[in-house]
Amino acid sequence: MDFQVIREYIPLYQEAGILTVRIALIGIIGSIVAGFLCSLIRYFKIPVLHQITGVYIELSRNTPLLIQLFFLYFGLPKIGILLSSETCAIVGLIFLGGSYMSEAFRSGLEAIPDIQKESGLSLGLKKRQVIWYVLLPQAISISVPAFAANVIFLIKETSVFSAVALADLMYTAKVLIGMSYNTDEALFMLVIAYLVILLPVSALFTLLERKLRYAGFGN
Repeated sequence: MDFQVIREYIPLYQEAGILTVRIALIGIIGSIVAGFLCSLIRYFKIPVLHQITGVYIELSRNTPLLIQLFFLYFGLPKIGILLSSETCAIVGLIFLGGSYMSEAFRSGLEAIPDIQKESGLSLGLKKRQVIWYVLLPQAISISVPAFAANVIFLIKETSVFSAVALADLMYTAKVLIGMSYNTDEALFMLVIAYLVILLPVSALFTLLERKLRYAGFGN
């Protein structure tokens, strides 16, 4: 292992790491919004939309992200829709993550006893207020472990973005290996970069789960 080479690679991985984190952050936020809306539609079984979201979830969860990216990057231009690499990555991550987040939120909602919803309505709360003040806080607390697993999963899935020419961490490693043949150093830096991104996220969710458990939420 040549540490001089590693020192030279650090700025390149820093730049690629910032891009990867930015794409992952936008994609995860979009996934949470999409997943939350889909979970409410499926929980309350809203006609038509319930069936549409069901098809979306099955399609999203049963096709690899790489295939979805190929469709966005190579397929859509055939019908006149041209997306940049960055846009494809964000849309693909939201499409994939939205279905996983939806199921995480829905399982949290369904874990709440019906008596709580009925009690809220009997107290005169509107349906919207029951969702906001009664169901949502508990559902989020219950969903935290699945939510954390989904976030970490989505960050790791960013490693396939290089397939649509996005200059992320994996793309940088491939380029450096091809140009200099310093395979060990490039892969070592790739592993370190993902650890730097993922370990704080994992520690943060572990701390959050512990605090929620102490507070008695989700029990």
